[in-house]
Amino acid sequence: MKFIELPIPAEVLKGIEDTGFTDCTPIQEKALPISLSGKDVAGQAQTGTGKTAAFLISVFTRLLNQPKTGGAHHPRALILAPTRELVVQIEKDAQALGRHAGFTIQAIYGGVDYMKQRDALKAGADVVIGTPGRLIDYLKQKVYSLKDIEALVIDEADRMFDMGFIADLRYILRKLPTYDKRQNLLFSATLNTRVMELAYEFMNMPEKVSVTPEQMTAERVEQVLYHVARKEKFPLLLGLLRKVGMERTMIFVNTKREAEYLQDRLNANEFPAKVISGDVEQRKRLKILADFKAGTLPIMIATDVASRGIHIDGVTHVINYDLPQDSEDYVHRIGRTARAGAEGMAISFADEDGAFYLEGIQEFIKQKIPTEWAEDDMFVHDYKRTKRPPPSEKPTRDKGGRSGSKSGGKDAGRGRSRSEKPAAKSAAPAEKGASPAEAANGASGDAGAEAAQKRTRRRRRSSKPKSDQPTEQKPE
Repeated sequence: MKFIELPIPAEVLKGIEDTGFTDCTPIQEKALPISLSGKDVAGQAQTGTGKTAAFLISVFTRLLNQPKTGGAHHPRALILAPTRELVVQIEKDAQALGRHAGFTIQAIYGGVDYMKQRDALKAGADVVIGTPGRLIDYLKQKVYSLKDIEALVIDEADRMFDMGFIADLRYILRKLPTYDKRQNLLFSATLNTRVMELAYEFMNMPEKVSVTPEQMTAERVEQVLYHVARKEKFPLLLGLLRKVGMERTMIFVNTKREAEYLQDRLNANEFPAKVISGDVEQRKRLKILADFKAGTLPIMIATDVASRGIHIDGVTHVINYDLPQDSEDYVHRIGRTARAGAEGMAISFADEDGAFYLEGIQEFIKQKIPTEWAEDDMFVHDYKRTKRPPPSEKPTRDKGGRSGSKSGGKDAGRGRSRSEKPAAKSAAPAEKGASPAEAANGASGDAGAEAAQKRTRRRRRSSKPKSDQPTEQKPE
């Protein structure tokens, strides 16, 4: 379906033409005929499917077709999103699509000048896009009013629940005109029970539309899985990054500590990389995103919370350094590549821990991720070490107390000897029964784990110089 076949005002069609799009994506083809008729929509779609354009086109169409009746400075449309990055991206898309419509668009989010945003909002805006927290701050100060809202959009509703914003979201929704006096659009990665309860409470009999995960991952994204030991992940990453064609790569990890450690280690090996996470100051976050979009930063490391708001075209590769614990996050991650009909590649590492999540991911996407065997020449060992300890080396107390006993002798609770090299800390753990890879991925997982173990033993024998062999020490 083409956009010109839909009842879209000329001002909005001109904005669509300026962006270079002529044909609807699957979610746009399903949602727009309903929303343009004035009905409410609850859409299931992940990032990268064109859902942002779908709700922006609907909002602009409604505002253009209905004359303004409220106060001069009161917003007419409210778009709620869970993260700052997502708000910034929606505003950018709104400015592009609505450039000929004459609307004033204002983004509201934390981490930037509080008074500057306050003054801009007080001056008036037709469309307000924001995160719940700061919107509530200004609302309680009576900087703006929600009494004239004609269109409401809730983007990534499932993430609102995940991030604990549901109480704030409900507070805002209760300040709006009744649901039958506005149009309501909701989009979410999943339309689970929690999301649909929210929809039925604050929307006017919404019609459900969906683009399922398997439709988004099967064709446009080439997926590859490597079974590797934990200590082999970074050497394999270095080997992959040295390949030609990995110009713009996003690497996903499960924790901020892992992200920072990986950044240090990549930089030490002359691979420029930056971390995008919730702890990074907003101005710096925007600079990192701008550099990555421009191509001056080739590698960006992200956690799942940050990734949900990132919309960047031209990402050639996504690497799941850690497999996500939530199967839905796998779809969100690999959706960073192959955007807007392009092609991309998603590479995943399944180590001793991550393999446990593999079965759930494959069930969710309804396909088995193709497995490739990493040959020895694909592993590149780093020649420069970072001083930051790896996350796995965090001190533990699994044996009780510091030393395990109050009279454990001279060496009790000392940790390693000074003569031992730090690298010895990251030695692979001993095998205990069947590997997680075997449990999660059948025979291919067994073969992958066995190959990883053989490589580990072979490198341990060949790479250790004679001078590093432990010498017999006399008792003190």
